[in-house]
Amino acid sequence: MLKIRLARIGKKKKPTYRFIVSEAGRDTYGKALEILGSYNPFSKVCDVKKDRILYWISKGAQASPTAHNLLVDQNVISGAKLKASKGGKKKDAEVAAEKNAEGNAPFDSAQGASSAVEMAESKAEVKVAAETAEKPAEKVAENTEVKVEEKKEEKVEEKTEAKPAEPAA
Repeated sequence: MLKIRLARIGKKKKPTYRFIVSEAGRDTYGKALEILGSYNPFSKVCDVKKDRILYWISKGAQASPTAHNLLVDQNVISGAKLKASKGGKKKDAEVAAEKNAEGNAPFDSAQGASSAVEMAESKAEVKVAAETAEKPAEKVAENTEVKVEEKKEEKVEEKTEAKPAEPAA
């Protein structure tokens, strides 16, 4: 099958493209059947041989999505533009955004200190679980309970030290 597509030429960081017609399986750096025009993406200048493009399309050549969109812009062929990109890794970006939203939830002062302590305790439990993940199952249960109790005691001691003593009346 014949394809009308873009072949990159030009210097490093300064691409220009040729419109070529070649076999679909052939490399664009290889031999092309015919050079049909050029495109400079920096100046948006597109020079094409309209009659030769129409000739190859009449012989059954199909344009790649990007080449098709450029040819529609130049009024060489008529029709709607095609979606040229494949999208990328949008799902991974959405998952990362959700994790950030959960981890960076704003602290509501109306919740009080008790919710802050609960959050700290749950984070401590997660940390302890991660530290003990490689240990045998029997020791994990004992160590987790002991460490969580120690963390709770430390939090209570910090609270009592932070509050100033009230003067006797």
